[in-house]
Amino acid sequence: MKLVVLKFGGTSVADVPQIKKIALKVKEEVNQSNKVIVVVSAMSGITNNLIDLVKTTSETPSYTEYDVVLSTGEQVTSALLASALNNLNIKARSWLGWQVPIISDKSHAKALIEEIKTDNILEFLKKNQVAVISGFQGITIENRITTLGRGGSDTSAVAIAAAFSADRCDIYTDVDGVYTTDPRIVKSAKKLDLITYEEMLELASQGAKVLQTRSVALAMKYNVKLRVLSSFEDLPGTSIIKEEKNMEKTEISGIAHSLNEAKITLSGVPDQPGQAAEIFGALAKHSINVDMIVQSSSINQEATDITFTIPETDLIIAESTIKKIQKKIGFKKFITDTNVVKISVVGNAMRTQSGIAKTMFETLANNQINIHVISTSEIKISVLISSDYYELAMRALHSAFGLDV
Repeated sequence: MKLVVLKFGGTSVADVPQIKKIALKVKEEVNQSNKVIVVVSAMSGITNNLIDLVKTTSETPSYTEYDVVLSTGEQVTSALLASALNNLNIKARSWLGWQVPIISDKSHAKALIEEIKTDNILEFLKKNQVAVISGFQGITIENRITTLGRGGSDTSAVAIAAAFSADRCDIYTDVDGVYTTDPRIVKSAKKLDLITYEEMLELASQGAKVLQTRSVALAMKYNVKLRVLSSFEDLPGTSIIKEEKNMEKTEISGIAHSLNEAKITLSGVPDQPGQAAEIFGALAKHSINVDMIVQSSSINQEATDITFTIPETDLIIAESTIKKIQKKIGFKKFITDTNVVKISVVGNAMRTQSGIAKTMFETLANNQINIHVISTSEIKISVLISSDYYELAMRALHSAFGLDV
C-alpha cells in the first residue's frame, strides 16, 4: 500500500460544493488502495476575515490569542471534508495540529515545526481510514496553539509527508502546475512538466505564488516527491525533482516577479567599519528580511550610500527602526521608493551557460527599462526596476529566453 499526502488550498475548498468535489478526488485515491492523509487550508477568504476580526478587538492583539483565532479556519475545513468523505462511505475523521501532534517552536504567527509525532495517525491509518489534518497550525510544548505564517498549509503538508515517509505529496491548487512565468501577465507562458527543487525554491522566494518557500525547502531537505496539480481540472501537473535528474537542462526555467518590494537608500553614511552591521542588525531584531544590497563609496571615501530592499509590508517598522539609530550611524538622508518591482530570471542552466546576464540586461535596455539594483545567486539573476515597466519586462524577457509557447 502506498501512503500519499494530498494538500488542498483555500480556493480548492472555497465552499461546501467544492469540498464535496475534493472528497471525490480523495475517494479516487482510496479506491486505488492507497493510505491517505489529507491536509487542508481554511476556506477561501476565511483567514482574512479572522484577521480583521482580531484587529477589531484589539489594536495590539496578543499573538498567542491571534493564533488561536486564525487556527479555527482550518479546523472548520477539516471537519467539513471529513463529513463529506463519510457521506461517501469513506471512513474519515478530522485531526487538529495538537491532536497529531505537530510540535512547533514558540514563534507565534510564524512558528517553525520542530517535530511531528506519528504514532496516533499511523494507528489510525491501520484501520484504513482517511486522516484529514488541519494545516497551518501546531502546538508548543506548553500546549499553546501556533500558526505557521501565510502559506503555512503547504509547509504542513510537506512536513507531514516527510515525517510519515509518504510515497508522494500532491499539492492541489487553482493552477494546473508551475509555469515559466505568471500566465495572467504573459499569455505565452508554458507549463513545466519538471522543475528542480532549487529552481522552484528560487522562483517561490522571488515571488512565484504556486508554492510556499518553506515547503519547497523542506521537500528538498527530505527528498519529498512533490507534485503541483489543479483541483479544478484533471490535467498532468508539475513534478519537483532532484537536480541530478535534470542536469543537462539548457533552458532558463522561469521568470518570477515580486510586487511587495520597497527600496531604501541611506545617503551620506560615514564610511567606517561596522555601519552595515548596525543597520542590518537593527532590522534583524524586528525580523525584517533584507534582500538586495548595494553600497557605493564617494570619491574621497569619507561617506557612502547604502541601498537595499525589504518587503514593502515591513517599511513602516523599518523606517522607525533606522531613524532611531540615525545619530549613531550618522547618515544624512533616508529615502524610500515603493514604486519598484523585483524581476528574477531562474534556471540551473546558469551553472553551465554564459551570456544569460548579457541577454537579460540587453533585453531590458532595448525596452528602455532602467535597472535600480542587481543581485545574483548561482542559478538566479534579480533586478529591481520601476513598477511601471514590470509587465513589459516580463514579456520581453520571457521571449528573449525562448520560453514562449
